[in-house]
Amino acid sequence: MNYQSSISFGLVNIPVLINSTIKNNDISFNMLHKKCGERLEYIRYCPHCKIKVKNSEIEKGYEYSKDNYVTFTENDFDKLKSDNDKIIEIISFININEIDPVYFDKSYTLTSNRSNKAFNLFKEALRKSKKVALAKTYMRNKAFYVVIRFGYENIIMDTLFYEEEINLQKEKIKKDFTEKEINMAIKLIDAMSGKFTPEKYTDEYQTRLRKAIDNKIEGKEIKPYKKKNKKSISDLMEALEKSLESQNGKK
Repeated sequence: MNYQSSISFGLVNIPVLINSTIKNNDISFNMLHKKCGERLEYIRYCPHCKIKVKNSEIEKGYEYSKDNYVTFTENDFDKLKSDNDKIIEIISFININEIDPVYFDKSYTLTSNRSNKAFNLFKEALRKSKKVALAKTYMRNKAFYVVIRFGYENIIMDTLFYEEEINLQKEKIKKDFTEKEINMAIKLIDAMSGKFTPEKYTDEYQTRLRKAIDNKIEGKEIKPYKKKNKKSISDLMEALEKSLESQNGKK
């Protein structure tokens, strides 16, 4: 995705390009007819007219009651847009730790011409202030609240879920454990603590899947993945102690 927009920073307007940050590395499979091996087609079919339907013959409809629809054209959607639909309007600056990660959806990078003084100034101001900008904008006929932050030497924009989209209920901790058990759990957390190094973490399943594809192409058999057997300990305190011993042994 490459989408033209601009950041509204007080009375300063900064033209930017919104770029996709994440790429999907998952292996994709096609749906085949089991009988002949032919690739299946996705057909838009009208059961009433009993015909295939072209894209030009399709309209969007909202079902407000059983089998009753109101239809919308692209012109109708355009009428609902704000005058500032191409602007990323900053509302305030906040500390990022005020936002629970559950609210984060998708990430984008914001880029501009390297000689754009306002863009470079804004980028450095974000870096030095250690604050993030809370803003609102429109993308693809949807209104978003977003966070704009400095990271990876870039300006990154994260779209946020709305409160009503978060399907979580607050639950208080049931303290049915002993003080000794909680202290041991905290010791285990300390022993297992480290730094986040994303390059260390790879998609093991996709690696195994790629190897399986190569084996299939070469006519080789796919060997089942050997899972590590973990010893099960029913006593909580004993399990914590053994886990801590194991971590200390690794170090």
